[in-house]
Amino acid sequence: MPPDRRHCLQLGLLALTLGPAALAHGATMLAVRIWPAADYSRVTLESDTALRTRQTFVDTPPRLAVDIEGLSLSPALRELVGKVQATDPNIAGIRVGQFSPDVVRLVIDLKRPIQPQVFSLAPVGQYQHRLVLDLYASDPPDPLEQLIEELAQARGVAAAATATPPSAATAPGTAAPDPLGELISRQGLGALPLPPAHTPSAPSAPMTRREGSTPPAGMQMHPPGQRPPPSPATARTDRLIVVALDAGHGGEDPGAIGPGGTREKDVVLQIARRLRDRLNASSVNGQPVRAFMTRSGDYFVPLQVRVQKARRVQADLFVSIHADAFYTPQARGASVYALSDGAASSTAARWMAQKENSADQIGGVALNHHDRQVQRALLDMSTTAQIRDSLTLGHAMLREIGQVGRLHKPRVEQAGFAVLKAPDMPSVLVETAFISNPEEERKLRDPAYQEALTEALLRGILRHFQRHPPLPRTRAL
Repeated sequence: MPPDRRHCLQLGLLALTLGPAALAHGATMLAVRIWPAADYSRVTLESDTALRTRQTFVDTPPRLAVDIEGLSLSPALRELVGKVQATDPNIAGIRVGQFSPDVVRLVIDLKRPIQPQVFSLAPVGQYQHRLVLDLYASDPPDPLEQLIEELAQARGVAAAATATPPSAATAPGTAAPDPLGELISRQGLGALPLPPAHTPSAPSAPMTRREGSTPPAGMQMHPPGQRPPPSPATARTDRLIVVALDAGHGGEDPGAIGPGGTREKDVVLQIARRLRDRLNASSVNGQPVRAFMTRSGDYFVPLQVRVQKARRVQADLFVSIHADAFYTPQARGASVYALSDGAASSTAARWMAQKENSADQIGGVALNHHDRQVQRALLDMSTTAQIRDSLTLGHAMLREIGQVGRLHKPRVEQAGFAVLKAPDMPSVLVETAFISNPEEERKLRDPAYQEALTEALLRGILRHFQRHPPLPRTRAL
């Protein structure tokens, strides 16, 4: 037998004898990352080989201990201690040490009870093997309550209630009408405690709109940070209009990366924040508008969770914001997509849906996180009416976007985007520009272009509500 072949056989026999735990002894830690968020914090350990773990959760005080087998303490692991942010809502601190000759113990001290998910991810994209620790809050805040409390703060309800004397028409001993209380009651939330008095920040300078871009009658758009004064129309509002803004990718998933190094997850978050501020300063026929962001920072949110978050706040619209990319730098222009209950409207739309639907593989989701029955039910419930309304919204937005930049396609495309499968709200995905095109990458980084694009998205959303007023609330939380 040739020496080389004999040597290979000996190595193979040794591998079978040692087993996976022994083989992992020489694992090299490549990177450690922490992604804090309001709902959960993620700790990621990336190594050149898969790691085996045992974990124990202790309630009092809350902490998670993770033993990593076949690993030696390294400088990269020690860096994890200093990566904890003081503002992290879930993690108080991390301790790491060599528990035994081939076991590293990781202890995560927690600020509140959590429901941990610990899982491994196979190499994909730019990543090698990843050990992921997702620390979900056991009692997360109610997002709809937060929206209404933000509305109360923005209007200075508490301050106005103490500063404004009762009118002459109010009988002695009778409380003055509370518009916010009426809004909360009609929203189906029951009584909520009012937040402390809050003084809004100074309004920013109003943006100069292009000629002919004034909103239709009934719409009101105000500078960010400035709310309209209370009016009889506002006091008589029947409901809160909620728009879910979904900034694509985030955290472990950077999305597309431009030739100049611009990351999709960063620019779409900037645009979503601008649009949030503009929506929060708007109203339609006296009805206040509030924006809800499926992610407000740099962290990953699974596609299905994005839909669930929007449904939990009873959103009237769902707008997912992305930046397109292609193999060649020549592709350019913005696009708007809606869900298709059958075949995609074009080969490009089908390719785009496949690319965006792969976000969970890059961002990293535990296998048990996917509920196939729930996903199938959401798809089955996506009725013709939902798709029709999504197309109507998409056309309104596409017309406005075309006023500030070039369109890649003149019509709304359709495909099976996972993030658009909410059964009970119009949902669209906006590809703002091609980040793979050097010229459009520079535009996406330009605050002036971001503001112009934000204004176009705002006009499209408000025009849709003007023509298709939201129906009364019928769902319970």
